[in-house]
Amino acid sequence: MTWTSPASATDSLRRSTVASQDVWFLSGATRGEEEVRHIPVDENPFVVGRKPGVALSLHFQTVSGHHASLWVENGELFVKDLDSTNGTYVNGTRIDRPTPVCEEDLVHFAEAPFRVRRQSATGFSCGTIAENVCDQALALVQFDRLMSQRLVVPHFQLILDLRNRASVGFEVLGRGRVFGLESVGAMFQAAEQLNLEVELSRLLRWEGVRVGRDLPERPTLYVNTHPKEMADEGLIESLGKLREMAGNTPLVLEIHEASVTEPAMMKKLHARLKDLGMQLAYDDFGAGQARLAELIEARPDCLKFDISLIRGIDQADPHRYQMLETLVRMVRDLDIVALAEGIETPEEAQACEDIGFDLAQGFYFGRPAPA
Repeated sequence: MTWTSPASATDSLRRSTVASQDVWFLSGATRGEEEVRHIPVDENPFVVGRKPGVALSLHFQTVSGHHASLWVENGELFVKDLDSTNGTYVNGTRIDRPTPVCEEDLVHFAEAPFRVRRQSATGFSCGTIAENVCDQALALVQFDRLMSQRLVVPHFQLILDLRNRASVGFEVLGRGRVFGLESVGAMFQAAEQLNLEVELSRLLRWEGVRVGRDLPERPTLYVNTHPKEMADEGLIESLGKLREMAGNTPLVLEIHEASVTEPAMMKKLHARLKDLGMQLAYDDFGAGQARLAELIEARPDCLKFDISLIRGIDQADPHRYQMLETLVRMVRDLDIVALAEGIETPEEAQACEDIGFDLAQGFYFGRPAPA
């Protein structure tokens, strides 16, 4: 795998001369939920760390008490790591000696990212248009760290039997442990820019099962795929390794129903999954364009009905209610487990039970949470 260094994207932004009257700034957040701030490097040295009393106090557990120092020398800004536990990075590269930094460079103090700015008599040189470009570059550097250091936290959302409310398993989800890439959407948005969606999907799956296999009573784990994996020859091999690592933990592979465009390919995949002792589920049924006939021809073990079909079903008009009831009955007649996604109220839960759903998940029963 070839990784593109974000440093090359910033080299063109560097300038060879710096006016002595310029003021250097660090732009970033001092804690996870904070807005971006512009903090002047107004002490010499300018110490960054987690302890009170330093010039820039960062509220991140991965930042050391005295993490790094910056200083201006002959108009240039330098940064030095102070033997921190998790390191200081310039444009994604960990530094081990005093390092000059230039305007628009990306500096990380462990997981805390900052962009270097300079202010002259004419104001900040990075304007509104460049802001989005800079933020994208920052996200890419963060994504490189997320992948190389496997900085994801598996989350698990309860799946239960609607008839007796007994737990039957969990859907494996994930969150990022780096600033700006906490959500699945943000992680995959960065992955898309680097064409690494498949690698990210595998990482989330692997880490989720690695943690989930130790949950009490060994519940069934429903693991996700990315649509690009359907065309990737390494999918089966990656699932084989996942099966070995999972041991006897029951596994169900979820595939978005919009990816079910070639029934013959899905039949082959289902057969390979059976060889691995895994089941197949089609996710988000009703949200995509797949026809019911295609789903029947390549029958899964479980069909997850999209939240758009479930939301407000207790208050739906008779025609919509009857349509969903008919679909669920057809699915169950084919010996496919029917699962209702996105249940958020007790009334929706009761309606889904009356309609005949076998399984259910949603915020009403439990939000995604770490193990």
